[in-house]
Amino acid sequence: MLPSQRSLSNSFYALLSLPATAMGFALCVQISALSWIMSTKYHLNIEEVGFVWASGPIAGILGQVIIGLVSDGAWFWGGRRRPFILIGGILAALMLLAMPNVDTIAGALGTSNLLWIGIAVALVLDLSINVSFNPTRSIIADVTPEGATRIKGYTWMQTISGMFGVVAYLIGAFLGNYTLIYVGVGLVLLFSILPTLFISEPRELATENTSNNAAENAVGKTDLPQFLRICFAHAFSWLGVQTMFVYMFAFAKQMMPEGTNDEGIGQVISIAFAVLNTVGFVLPVAVLEPIAQRVGRVRTHLLSLAVMSLGYFGLVVFGKSPASVYGLMLVVGIGWAAVVSLPFAIMTEKVDKNRMGLFMGIFNLSVVIPQLIASLFVGKFIQAAADKSIIFTIAGASLAISAVLWLLVKEIEGSSEGQSVPSGGGH
Repeated sequence: MLPSQRSLSNSFYALLSLPATAMGFALCVQISALSWIMSTKYHLNIEEVGFVWASGPIAGILGQVIIGLVSDGAWFWGGRRRPFILIGGILAALMLLAMPNVDTIAGALGTSNLLWIGIAVALVLDLSINVSFNPTRSIIADVTPEGATRIKGYTWMQTISGMFGVVAYLIGAFLGNYTLIYVGVGLVLLFSILPTLFISEPRELATENTSNNAAENAVGKTDLPQFLRICFAHAFSWLGVQTMFVYMFAFAKQMMPEGTNDEGIGQVISIAFAVLNTVGFVLPVAVLEPIAQRVGRVRTHLLSLAVMSLGYFGLVVFGKSPASVYGLMLVVGIGWAAVVSLPFAIMTEKVDKNRMGLFMGIFNLSVVIPQLIASLFVGKFIQAAADKSIIFTIAGASLAISAVLWLLVKEIEGSSEGQSVPSGGGH
């Protein structure tokens, strides 16, 4: 074990964040380029693009839970989560490489049906991300103690991951989505493989329950009603977020002057998401963590979601130019910073640590099921709507419902005032 891991120094938190950063970067490439490339290069319509996006969540519904359950009890290649991080990272990099070459793959297979090849690539890409995302988040809970130290692990995860997410969108905006894709291939490989060489996983996870029956441990240490409330509330957050991610290209295309080329539309989307993710990576450690220590994590989260909802409704009314969209994305980013950091820390203290992979997999269903709904059903409404700002009406309403549902979640004892975060050196 590295000295930095033993002392839980900031350098270790940064290292621990890299596997999740790899998957986050792959997801940013997917968000920035998949809809754009399918609609511009392969000429799929809005509903068909939704079908391409739907393939991954369908696989993820099973993949998240199965991988979580298997990783809880597995031990090979020197780790519990390590093997799945490596496998998922390599597959994700290969599918990123395939994304701009769907037509070439179709030709090699002797078919002209780009939709089905695109679905296959998106399916494996999203499944790969799902395979790895669960272990990359579970490993943080495995190697950090409960309380403020663990929330620090998740806020650091979002800070590092979000920073690289901004880099991803800036590359897409100023160097083009094709450059972004090929940079993504290298970075996903590096950040999936390198950290696993230095992070030591515990062979046995500590638990206060001495029962030898894993099922009894899970029931005895898990607040199931609270866990389900968290999942339900988080699902509405992701329904709104995913609607924005999948269909933003349709809004940008309508907003831009007629005759704007595909690269110009892609640049607007990339800059908008870069702004979103800049707020998303700056706020968790610098702002949300200190506020959460004072007023509680749940209160901090629901207030952030309320602000995000207002930002979405602001886009409906005022999002008439790239500049206004970028400005309102700053507001939306406040909620985004909370969505990708606080729920994980809240959820992990409601469940049995020995079953963390399983519960993380179930929790991630609150992400993939809304993704599926957004991809299969929301696209029809957007396709039929004359005004594509309906995207943000749906998103704003979803975030408002989520904020209300978080009122049903109990604040974690000791998560507010009086709980300090150990610096670990040079914060």
